[in-house]
Amino acid sequence: MLTTPPALIAVIGPVEPPLLPAWVRHYQRLGIERILLAFHFPDHVPDARRHELQAASRELGIIPTGTGTGTGTGTGTSTGTGTGTSTGPWHEHTNTQLRDALCHKAGPGWHLLADADEFQQYPVPLPEVITQAERSGHRVVGGLMLDRVAAGGHLAGWSPEDGLDLTYPLGGHLTHRLLHGDPRKIVLARHDVTVASGNHRAPGHRPDADRICAVHHFKWRSGILNDLRRRVHHFTSGTWQEQAPAVRDEASRLLTHVGRHRGVINTSDPRFAFRRVSLDRMPFSWPDEARSIFTTWRPYAHTGQD
Repeated sequence: MLTTPPALIAVIGPVEPPLLPAWVRHYQRLGIERILLAFHFPDHVPDARRHELQAASRELGIIPTGTGTGTGTGTGTSTGTGTGTSTGPWHEHTNTQLRDALCHKAGPGWHLLADADEFQQYPVPLPEVITQAERSGHRVVGGLMLDRVAAGGHLAGWSPEDGLDLTYPLGGHLTHRLLHGDPRKIVLARHDVTVASGNHRAPGHRPDADRICAVHHFKWRSGILNDLRRRVHHFTSGTWQEQAPAVRDEASRLLTHVGRHRGVINTSDPRFAFRRVSLDRMPFSWPDEARSIFTTWRPYAHTGQD
């Protein structure tokens, strides 16, 4: 049985600098002691933003090294933490290559996988989560996205003083019920398990559907519309390589939705089940809700009637 705390593995894009310390501290509160990050910056990202993020990581004891171009990662250590930086197109395979390189560097044990806008929430402490998985013979732990949005559906900015939880108080099921994206996540995996692109699946391994964590998804912030338009443009033109059109289609659906609703997400649509949630307390009846979605979700079959 692997009893050491999991290593946090993440590929970080050009997020706003305050997001990084909020994200790191969230996982440190969960008991994470070892963090391996890879920064990847597409060509449009200003040097100032890269430098700000690298400075923010250094302040957290995460020293960026191995800077350069391509999709390789560098290594460095500071208080048990390593990181790398790469630049260039954000092909669909880029994240997977960088993540897998970090997992290799992390070595044996359990790995916690999270994007910079994903704040995982567990009903019991992480050591107990891993012990439960080990005892039941599961080599992965599953999570389900809970999309967080501002009260009025606005794609609002936030400040560290207010925090993400207060700025985006509503949680619902936007990813799969509007975007037709896969809301399932592999949040914890043993080092010898292969995890698919986007951390959505681990071929040959099924998480325990009765123990699905909540992945609070703080994607719908100020600036996301420009990111989605850029994604659609680059994937459509072939500047960024895609493995399937799903990611581009999901971005287009969100852009179409906010275009129909005067630039906001329609939080009153009952399909999305938005309600007030918090990182301090699991949503009411989450186990049954998550199990139902996790076990019944299927890839979207396009009918031409989005």
